[in-house]
Amino acid sequence: MPAPIRLRELIRTIRTARTQAEEREMIQKECAAIRSSFREEDNTYRCRNVAKLLYMHMLGYPAHFGQLECLKLIASQKFTDKRIGYLGAMLLLDERQDVHLLMTNCIKNDLNHSTQYVQGLALCTLGCMGSSEMCRDLAGEVEKLLKTSNSYLRKKAALCAVHVIRKVPELMEMFLPATKNLLSEKNHGVLHTSVVLLTEMCERSPDMLSHFRKLVPQLVRILKNLIMSGYSPEHDVSGISDPFLQVRILRLLRILGKGDDDSSEAMNDILAQVATNTETSKNVGNAILYETVLTIMDIKSESGLRVLAINILGRFLLNNDKNIRYVALTSLLKTVQTDHNAVQRHRSTIVDCLKDLDVSIKRRAMELSFALVNGNNIRGMMKELLYFLDSCDPDFKADCASGIFLAAEKYAPSKRWHIDTIMRVLTTAGSYVRDDSVPNLIQLITNSVEMHAYTVQRLYKALLDDISQQPLVQVASWCIGEYGDLLVSGQCEEEEPIQVSEDEVLDVLEGLLVSNLSTPVTRGYSLTAIMKLSTRFSSLNRIKKVVSIYGSSIDVELQQRAVEYNALFKKYDHMRPALLERMPIMEKTATNGPSETVQTNGETDSTILDTKHLPSISQPASQANDLLDLLGGNDVVPIIQTTVPTKPASAGGELLDLLGDLSLTVIPPMTAYNKNGLIIEFTFERSNPNPNIAVITIHATNSTEADMTEFVFQAAVPKTFQLQLLSPSSNVVPAFNQGSVTQVIRVLNPQKQQLRMRIKLTYTHKGSPVQDLAEVNNFPPQSWQ
Repeated sequence: MPAPIRLRELIRTIRTARTQAEEREMIQKECAAIRSSFREEDNTYRCRNVAKLLYMHMLGYPAHFGQLECLKLIASQKFTDKRIGYLGAMLLLDERQDVHLLMTNCIKNDLNHSTQYVQGLALCTLGCMGSSEMCRDLAGEVEKLLKTSNSYLRKKAALCAVHVIRKVPELMEMFLPATKNLLSEKNHGVLHTSVVLLTEMCERSPDMLSHFRKLVPQLVRILKNLIMSGYSPEHDVSGISDPFLQVRILRLLRILGKGDDDSSEAMNDILAQVATNTETSKNVGNAILYETVLTIMDIKSESGLRVLAINILGRFLLNNDKNIRYVALTSLLKTVQTDHNAVQRHRSTIVDCLKDLDVSIKRRAMELSFALVNGNNIRGMMKELLYFLDSCDPDFKADCASGIFLAAEKYAPSKRWHIDTIMRVLTTAGSYVRDDSVPNLIQLITNSVEMHAYTVQRLYKALLDDISQQPLVQVASWCIGEYGDLLVSGQCEEEEPIQVSEDEVLDVLEGLLVSNLSTPVTRGYSLTAIMKLSTRFSSLNRIKKVVSIYGSSIDVELQQRAVEYNALFKKYDHMRPALLERMPIMEKTATNGPSETVQTNGETDSTILDTKHLPSISQPASQANDLLDLLGGNDVVPIIQTTVPTKPASAGGELLDLLGDLSLTVIPPMTAYNKNGLIIEFTFERSNPNPNIAVITIHATNSTEADMTEFVFQAAVPKTFQLQLLSPSSNVVPAFNQGSVTQVIRVLNPQKQQLRMRIKLTYTHKGSPVQDLAEVNNFPPQSWQ
């Protein structure tokens, strides 16, 4: 058989291919020749054929049929064969294939070989693709080589030990004696790999972390020698001595100093030296400085040192390299909460980054700018951020507008400034604001009684200029409907009043109704505004005509509004002024619903709560809404939760306070739920002054061996009942019945019907979420009769 072509010739031939199909044909032809050679057990050219296979593998072609040939090369006595064999094993094999286990004995023999380079090949391969089984079998040999005096083998053994620890963490203690002398090595390669090994051990074991904290002075000494040493051509990179080793040591110091006062104190001085003596003109120095900053921020460093670190990040913001500026902004964003004043000093530089052409830098600068806003700089920062909102890409407008709303609500110096700022945002980026922006601004305007005339005049002017920003148009329509009389009378004191007639105002609102830019929601706002003006303006006939036209609108919502408003004009005209009067001042409350009364079909019934005012609990509305489906959807009333002190309620203690000194009739208890170790028991009490109210106390116990966490009990009853569910004593049901969770339910049953209830239980048990539904129908007659 003729000798196969050399690797260099194969590469040259493949590169001459003009199309993908031609290249595939060449590869297939060469693979066929290589297979034939493998079948004939051609030992002479096995190494050359495997090398060519590896090149094809790098090009993305299948080369798995060469796996066993790699093992044969590893078993060869020639170094050139072993080198290609181990390289092939690292590329073609991994621990998912059983073939790699056949290498274990060869690697063990080569780890004990007399030639250091063969030992190095075995260490590299084990450190690259050794499975947990191989690591367990060969960890002893690696530990021996870690103690050898040969620096070439020690650095490779240290890296191999890192892989062994990652695969089999319990073998970590085996390498502990060998690490004692690693840091006293003069060879930088051994030092580097030793620091990597120590870092891995500290990250994986708290015991190792506390053990190696005594090495901090030694690490500080090594780092000091590096920054104070003169020029060394062997380790110099852009004028800095071994920056890779410096970065690794700084990273290890960060881990050792975190949360430890003594270790942090020992490294304060050297960190200050690195921060002040490192050259910043080259990227190498910037890498070391960045690692120094991260270390200073993570350990318990002195305040002066933290200010120095933030100043370094401030200098990074002036760097021409975009990556360095991005890194600086990201780091400042992480530290702004702990060192707010120090970051504030670089506010102008951060704001300048908003003008950067790079999108990622602009986003980080925007986030950091919002984090820097406070009561002292709110006017200046909002001016810059509003300018940014005007010119930024559409991708930024939603986040920027949301941030401005939150900052203005928190730090607004005056109500007029607050209203002007929100209106400016709506004018600039109204299409990008959140859905709750319109009701929030309406509430702000309503509560600012002295600003009503000014606000309605500003919004009217904004409508004349632009009606494309729908949230702004909706707020303007609402305000004109509420305060249109102030607009026409020209009572504005904050700025020069404008002369507007009633017909001009109605023209604008009618224009919104017919505009193609208006959404159905906006048309609804406009129609309602026109209707409200019927009690504020004298143009009653014109308003009646507009409203009657939309009684036949194709938009069902608009048609319904118009029909109802027509009915007001015709049948209930005597009630119209009272119904359309100005909205009262709104109190800002949680959006989770009422807290004191229970609502049924839109009517309020306060008989269920004969108590003092109870604050509403902060609970996602979806939890209550989910219960609407528990009894079929149409015949249930959702629960209303209120907050009480999170202590178990007892009949003689907090519960008496809640019910107001009521005398109670005790009823026999019942078991409502018993499944998977969770037992729910109901105890009953009836109040004598109002016998229609039943007070049910649930007791949840857990007989399993693990706690049930995130426990939530929910209930629903038919609409003929009304239900109030108070807060539980805890959200953890202890294991082995060592405690219970209690919760109080109050049920109003005015028609004395048989009580039935559907309950929903959600909790986490042994890390798995559990959810279950159950129906309770066997209530004692005394609880409802």
